[in-house]
Order: sequence, then C-alpha cells, then structure tokens
Amino acid sequence: MSLCLHENSVYLKAECGVRYWEDATVNGVQDSDGDLIPCRNGEVWSPVIHLATGKIKDWPSGCVAKLHYKVCDDGRYTLLDEEYSPTASIEGYVPTMMCPGGSGFGDYVIMDVDGEGQIAGWHADLDPFQN
Repeated sequence: MSLCLHENSVYLKAECGVRYWEDATVNGVQDSDGDLIPCRNGEVWSPVIHLATGKIKDWPSGCVAKLHYKVCDDGRYTLLDEEYSPTASIEGYVPTMMCPGGSGFGDYVIMDVDGEGQIAGWHADLDPFQN
C-alpha cells in the first residue's frame, strides 16, 4: 500500500514492550540490561521512524544496533504528521514493517540499524492502519 492512504503521516512512533533486552547488540556488545540501546523509555523501546526513509529520529551518530526483540502483543504503533500529531494508531501485534530483518510472525521486532540511524531494508507498509 502506498503512503497516500495516510498522506499526512510522516513518522511512525513505535512503543514496544520488550521482553528480553539482551536480544540486541549495540556496537557489537550484547545489551544485557537494555542500557545501551537508544530510544529506550522505561520498559519500552520507543523509536520515531521517518516513514519514507526508515531513519530513526535522534539516533546517536556512530551507534550500530542489531535487534531481535520479542514484543508479541505488547506494542502500540502510531502514525504522526510532520508536527508529531497522531494521524492513526494500532495496538497489539508487531506490524511487518518493524521486522525488515526477518520474519517476525507478529511477535518480534527484527532489524539492523546503522551508525546514522538507518534501518536496513526498511519498507513502510501502512496496511495495518487501514481500519
């Protein structure tokens, strides 16, 4: 589906209730306690992702991460306009666009993020926001 469905949407704010923080590496180091991963807000991993580019807002330069977070149905995903106002949201299972690094089966966030905050293989799929 094209981005025109929500033509005012520019960003995706993901709020993922991560079960096991150690299922990520940051700069080649296992993130045992979740203290290394950018965009952590309490027990939630909460990146803001530019829909068209797949670049994470305010990602620290030089930080490289490989994520394989089990989230299952503990997520909220909100589309935001350019002023960060919500345009649509869904809750529950992980949408496929949050797992460009493999098949997440609705349970996992799987992605590689480079040193500039770019998610490898990013593709914005807004089908889950249709209803």
